[in-house]
Amino acid sequence: MSGHPVTLPAHDLPKQRPLVDVRRVVGISSFVVVGMMLLEGARAMLLGHRPVLDNTAALVEYQTNTATGMLVVITIDTFLMTALIVFLGAFRQMVTNHNRDLRWIADIAFGAGIVFVAVTLVGDAMAGGAALDTIGTVPDPSTSRALTVGHILMFGVVGCVLTALVMAACGVIVLNSTLFPRWVGWAAFACAATNMLSVPTTFLGTDPDFWASSGGWATTAFATMPFLLWTGLVGVWTIRGQRAHEVRLQRRS
Repeated sequence: MSGHPVTLPAHDLPKQRPLVDVRRVVGISSFVVVGMMLLEGARAMLLGHRPVLDNTAALVEYQTNTATGMLVVITIDTFLMTALIVFLGAFRQMVTNHNRDLRWIADIAFGAGIVFVAVTLVGDAMAGGAALDTIGTVPDPSTSRALTVGHILMFGVVGCVLTALVMAACGVIVLNSTLFPRWVGWAAFACAATNMLSVPTTFLGTDPDFWASSGGWATTAFATMPFLLWTGLVGVWTIRGQRAHEVRLQRRS
């Protein structure tokens, strides 16, 4: 009897169950992202509109009155970004498991998403710094204005371009795989387009009452909300619609 170990054919090897269900992680983390975004948006609406930057006295008064609320929003956003990291990582792994040829595109989406998270947290730190500057100290108007302008840019052109790259990469992945229906890919491209359309608002001033200004509600409506809707669609489809989608693909083949 030979002392060499017996090697079973690949088809006879027992299939090991994955330690983590990546699809479920994608779905759950997407729901957390959507929930945190809605909670953050509702809390931010209660803060009201900031005054114009030229009125430094009113700006300082506004930041003083909303300091606690702003810190709450930033705390929520921190958890949101944490959930987004999990979503991006799990989505990348799901794509890699499905088709390794698409891994490099998934890496682009993941890398751009991580940079977006970092930029968002820096913007949060600026807004949080302006809020903290009003608690227990005499606020510095020049500091408040500078931090506010930096915060606007982080959530404006910088965030929009990075989100557009994430969505464009996800659109390419969906259209070149069978993970999702093709309309999910086209929705990702539409989201990328609306984010790019929000970029010119950077050059339209900082008037908070002008919807298309830098920091106006247009960026939220055309950049943030489409990304929110797409993430939610991915989560719902990953958990509820994937099995039916696979059955339809088998029938077509």
